[in-house]
Amino acid sequence: MAEVGSYLLIVRCLQPTELEVGALGETAFEAGYYGYAGSAFGPGGLSRVERHRRIANGDHDVRHWHIDYLLGSDAVELSSIEVFVDRDLECTLAATLEANGCQRTALFGASDCSCESHLWGPTSQETLADVVDAVENNE
Repeated sequence: MAEVGSYLLIVRCLQPTELEVGALGETAFEAGYYGYAGSAFGPGGLSRVERHRRIANGDHDVRHWHIDYLLGSDAVELSSIEVFVDRDLECTLAATLEANGCQRTALFGASDCSCESHLWGPTSQETLADVVDAVENNE
């Protein structure tokens, strides 16, 4: 069975851009860094993270989740990935991003829970590193 857990994608939007994001419709993104909180507890587990990486690299073009639309944009790069094996932290990550002053992208990636969003930013790399440290030190 595949490893399961949660993850935080650190995404850099290189320039302001507007994208059609599935059912969310046209969504504007400012330049800067964003944190995307995700989880992978289904049969494929954390192989979902590799799928995200393939979309960001242009090696996979099927858009299923909101984050796929952002990662597939030429204006965006996947800067880093933090993985939390066997830990259900998706909503904790989102709450910690908010607590660290990040702004939400309304309902992005949060259609299956009560969070306002799972995509937060733009912000700095330092703020996103602080979020990771806070989550790792409080669990």
